[in-house]
Formats: sequence, structure tokens, C-alpha cells
Amino acid sequence: MWSLYRKEITSFFSSVTGYLVVGVFLVLTGLFLWVIPGEMNILFGGYATLDSLFYLAPWLYLFLVPAVTMRLFADEKRTGTIELLYTRPLTEFHIVLAKYLAGLSLVVISLLPTLVYFYTVVQLGNPVGNIDYGGTWGSFIGLLFLAGIYVAIGVFCSSLTDNQIVSFVIAVLLSFVFYDGFDALSQVVSGNSLQSFIVYLGIDEHYQSMSRGVLDSRDLLYFVSVITLFLYLTRTMLSSRKW
Repeated sequence: MWSLYRKEITSFFSSVTGYLVVGVFLVLTGLFLWVIPGEMNILFGGYATLDSLFYLAPWLYLFLVPAVTMRLFADEKRTGTIELLYTRPLTEFHIVLAKYLAGLSLVVISLLPTLVYFYTVVQLGNPVGNIDYGGTWGSFIGLLFLAGIYVAIGVFCSSLTDNQIVSFVIAVLLSFVFYDGFDALSQVVSGNSLQSFIVYLGIDEHYQSMSRGVLDSRDLLYFVSVITLFLYLTRTMLSSRKW
């Protein structure tokens, strides 16, 4: 499994894909947070906080993560190399997990340089270090889990088709539904209990909870459950080839 994982990581950085995803994420967040005047600019905001980063990142990853995952299975199907995967001493679960971890690793790599933003904000605090550490680290953890769901959705969508563009579009739409769609749907239904249930199904409710610095077991269970669900669905799609 780890050899397949290393192969996927190598393929990301042997082409422009990996560098493009990391570069676009860092350039856009850097521009909005430090250069472009506005509410998201930290220097113009007057507060030592990374709230702008944690608002922007889910929307940027909404497009960048599907761009990473769209080729994972779709390209294997298109070129016919997916048959070679079945000749390896790997179970379908190991294949899915290796590709999922490779996609998630690229997201983590793109997020690591933003720790420079964290250090800068700490230094800009008055006094130095006057920052909500709990909320900031909670937001980083929440963002990792959010990206984990995006990657799981992207891997699943890539297993549905041999067309990378189709995979990308479906992944963007499905990720949007999970991030913001349930919140929008809750506004058009009646009944507080039903509204609360629909909101609970969305990522943003749990992401915002973590952003307050509270690592609630219910939020962790939600993220792990959704990731597991889409990895299971991906494995089921691969198994369907034998039916």
C-alpha cells in the first residue's frame, strides 16, 4: 500500500499538478490576507487573527482538492492501468486508502506554509502573542478534517468515471452541497428540529464548532463518519467492476 502511496505522491510532483495546487492556494491566500485592501486583509483589520484564512480556505479547497483527486481513478480507467492495480497484492480497501492518503498529504503540504501566517500574526499582536490560540489551532484542525472530507468525496467521484473533467465537476458540486448546501436547505424547511438535523449534516456546522477551539467528540465523529462513508462507497464502486 505504501508503495502505491509513494507512487501517487511522486506523480503529483513529477507534473505541474502538485506545484500548481500548492502555489495557487498560497498565492491567493497571501494576496487576500496581506496585499488586497479589504475586510479580509489582516493589516487593515486591526486584529491579530487568522479568521480570514479559515474563511477563504474551505472555498479555495472546494476547487483545488477536486483538481487533485480527479485523476486518481479516472486516469487509471482511461489508460487501462487500473487493471494493473488488481495484479498487485493489495485489497481494494488498500488501493482506495493509498490514493486517499496521497491526496490528503498534498493538501497538508499546501497548508503547512500558512504556519508562517500564524507566526506573523502572533508577532503582530499587541502585546506580542495576544491571539486566540485555542480558536486558531482548532480552526487548523477543523480545516484538515474539512479537507479530508473533500478528498474522500473527490476520490469517490474519480471512481465513478474515466473522464477527469466530469469527476472534477461532480466533486465540486458534491463538496459544495456538504459544505454549504445543507445550510441553505435548512432555510427553506419548517420545524426547528428538522432544521437542526439538516444543518448538522453539513460540514460548516462542525467546522465552525472547531473554530471556537472546542474539539467536541460529536464533530470528530461526524468528520470520521463522512470520510469513512465516501471511502466505503469508493471501494464499492471498484468492487462493482467484478459484478
